[in-house]
Amino acid sequence: MKTTIKSRVQIRIRNSSTTFNREKLFCRCPAGKYTREFDAEILRHMRPTLSEMGVYDGTALMEFKTKKNIIYHIKRETVCTYEMDDTPPFLINEDALEIAIGIGILYNCNVVDEIHIARKQYLDGSIPTGFQRTAIYALDGWIPYKDRKVKIVQMSIEEDSCREVSDIGHDRVYLTDRLGMPLIETVTEPAMKTPQEVAEVAWQCSKLVRSTQKVRRGMGAAREDVNVSVEGGTRVEIKGVPQITLIPLLTYNEAMRQWNLLRLREELKKRGITPETFKAESFDITKLLKKVHYAPLKNAADSGMKLSAVVLKGFKDLLHWQTQTDTYFSKEISDRVRVIACLTTIPNLIHSDSKSDSISSADWLKIKKFTNAADNDTMIIVWGSEDDVKTAVNEIIIRAKEATIGIPSETRQAMSDGTNGFERILPGADRMYPDTDLPPKKITKEKIKQIRLMVTRTILEKN
Repeated sequence: MKTTIKSRVQIRIRNSSTTFNREKLFCRCPAGKYTREFDAEILRHMRPTLSEMGVYDGTALMEFKTKKNIIYHIKRETVCTYEMDDTPPFLINEDALEIAIGIGILYNCNVVDEIHIARKQYLDGSIPTGFQRTAIYALDGWIPYKDRKVKIVQMSIEEDSCREVSDIGHDRVYLTDRLGMPLIETVTEPAMKTPQEVAEVAWQCSKLVRSTQKVRRGMGAAREDVNVSVEGGTRVEIKGVPQITLIPLLTYNEAMRQWNLLRLREELKKRGITPETFKAESFDITKLLKKVHYAPLKNAADSGMKLSAVVLKGFKDLLHWQTQTDTYFSKEISDRVRVIACLTTIPNLIHSDSKSDSISSADWLKIKKFTNAADNDTMIIVWGSEDDVKTAVNEIIIRAKEATIGIPSETRQAMSDGTNGFERILPGADRMYPDTDLPPKKITKEKIKQIRLMVTRTILEKN
């Protein structure tokens, strides 16, 4: 029996522009000089700040819980004191702005007559200032697709982030060579109906932008974010898809994941488990498993780490509930533990629903008796430093309770096999606020006319 899943999909496409002056967006450092060499390191710790409305953004609070050491590798040739947040920004790169406006014209957009720079908070460390400068410059465009038009909601020009080198435990390392380069972001309406349509619209946008000969090409020069929501669900963002060919499978798997999470919620309801009746308990089992033979737990116990068990009441067999291709609900929990508790060595937890070998049945029985778990409960074991295990236990309980609600709003990471994994809580509008360092920038009708002629000439010369 076939099941039809109704979904809505929107794409955000970011293209790195190549300016005539080869400079970054808000400083005069060279753009496009990639290198792994560095002259110095800078260590920073990120902290959230209140938004203009007096509240904290959920993503910023999540990143703060990770207690990350953010390490930047910097090279004199490619960065200056602006990128390190020690001096104010220069005026916006006029060349980059003209290229962006030209692409907006190709998308049949209405170019605004005045742009205002805003700050978008980023607490993952990918931008040393803790925020990205961005500006909306065009609205309400469209591109032809099959027998209809796909609306372009808005276009923005913004500065690129650092390149991540590694993220292990509480240490995250970035290269700063890409930082501050001009990016053009295109946002479509959620009008694509199938995974293949999403890829086809992305290709259409890619060909249109490349026709200007003003954007970089190659792996990573263009990055797509795919926003997916199924009927009865909520918006989930798949971040930084590196290749358009991956989009259909990623979109399919995310729609399947959301549909399966909604089915899981219904199964929990049948068992009488709702947000109001949900119950979970945690226990310190460090002394209980001193003589365990399972290697990850034995190594943890031998090195003095803490072992904790979480009992999810009534969850028996649900951690083995399939979500994506060859992926189960247990990974939803494991991902949260990996990202937020920084327990990055896999496996970072084991559970009593698992079909694979871990600890012996005698050890599980010992834990069951110690925790007074019932036959219809699920037990999860997590290990690490005391602080990390405390965070992990909280995240396990939070994610399990979210299953009784439905689909959490998340940003998820695209995997090479077409599945996706948790990256962070989906940011809200609270992370945007006006930039007070830069004045508004007027865009005259005469300037738009000049750019329109330039774009037309470039395309005619190419053809």
